[in-house]
Amino acid sequence: MHVAVLGAGYAGLTVARRLERRLPDDVDITVVDESDTHLVQHELHRLIRRPDLEEVITLPLTEVLARAEVRQARVTDVDTDANAATIETEEGEEVLEYDYAAVCLGAETAFYDLPGVEEHATPLKRVDHAATIREDALDAAGGEAIVGGGGLSGIQIAGELAALSDAEDLDLGVTVVEMADRVAPGFDAGFADAVRRELEARDVRVETGATVESADADAIHLADGRDLSHDVFVWAGGIQGPAATDGERAEVRANLRVGDGTFVVGDAGRVVDETGAAVPAAAQTALREAKVAAANIRRLVRDGKDGFEPRLETYRYESPGWVVSVGDGAVAQVGPVVMSGEPAKAAKAVIGAGHLGSVGAIGRASDLVRHELGWPSADDVDLPAQLLLASHAGQLAALSDPASPGEVQYPLARTALAFTDAFAPETVDVTPFTRLADRSYPDSPASHVDDAVSTGLGLLGAMAGAASGEESAEDDEE
Repeated sequence: MHVAVLGAGYAGLTVARRLERRLPDDVDITVVDESDTHLVQHELHRLIRRPDLEEVITLPLTEVLARAEVRQARVTDVDTDANAATIETEEGEEVLEYDYAAVCLGAETAFYDLPGVEEHATPLKRVDHAATIREDALDAAGGEAIVGGGGLSGIQIAGELAALSDAEDLDLGVTVVEMADRVAPGFDAGFADAVRRELEARDVRVETGATVESADADAIHLADGRDLSHDVFVWAGGIQGPAATDGERAEVRANLRVGDGTFVVGDAGRVVDETGAAVPAAAQTALREAKVAAANIRRLVRDGKDGFEPRLETYRYESPGWVVSVGDGAVAQVGPVVMSGEPAKAAKAVIGAGHLGSVGAIGRASDLVRHELGWPSADDVDLPAQLLLASHAGQLAALSDPASPGEVQYPLARTALAFTDAFAPETVDVTPFTRLADRSYPDSPASHVDDAVSTGLGLLGAMAGAASGEESAEDDEE
């Protein structure tokens, strides 16, 4: 029997690792992906400012898979009726037949046939995209950067560009353009408002209610007649299905099954959960769907014999919250509570580390926490004790949902969720308090404390230098 996993992103890697543990040894497993590495996609924006993080957020598939055969190839077609996928390798095209498969190819950037947008904009889906955005920004000192799309991806890209501008003294103007009436559309208004404040505090201009109609090499053109000039143009305006499905995202039922032996998982499909609700495209939903798909494939392999059809699991969408980074800041919503500053950054760091830890990359998880929280890189600094305890207890999978602080075995999340019973269902925005202690938030009390410390250290250094100069002068006289 042969099981294929098409794609090795969040969903694909989760399905493959679960099947490795749960399927009999005589079942062959093949994982197909264009790359030979797994990318921690929700941290990709960090490479715009910190290209050295590439080694932390990319994992060789052969290191995180135990017995599956890894095929580096591009999936060009999936025939769910024939249980076959067409793949393109260096040797040419071939047909990969399977008994069961999980289609986890993710989504591609949608340009909506807007004239000039795909030609002149860079998306952010791969490592080389981040490198291109960084190079364009470094070459555009004093210019303008436009980010098309104010969803979570666009927000994080804009935050990194603004932080890169500060770090490199680029004096780069950064603008987010969103056609909806607010950034983070589709999310709670309190969360969206907090995100906008975080962007604007970091000198990111926000243009909402602005529809892009076209673009050229110098500007984007809006439906209201305005032109916004750009030296850097990044597009994060939406998604479409993978090329293997002709850009379409197939409608998928709650058991994720399409055809007799194929399951579609994550952004490659438009999933409707067991309540009939449409499921948003997000890393956290892809990971949870992957668990359902793996369980269903296991049931079919184990029990689907002699024409017997086992009962399949179904997916139910539940999201306890979201986290988005904005440069060195972050905004999180856990239950009804919206927070920013150090608590939100800690949640973001633990989530990313949790995913890496859940696939066995403990060293990379530790490095990611250090980078996110600005910890020293000394060998004696390691993961938070609770994260290590969770990994030893086999509970690290509970931390593995990128962009979601939910199910986190972390005091912050548990405390925030406890507020659910204490407040009305409406959002409780505690960002006015959490940002007070955010050292990276402009003009926060904590930032002034850091400034005072830096000034004091500078004065001490100057005094030491002066004293050293006097001693040198006395030595010269002698």
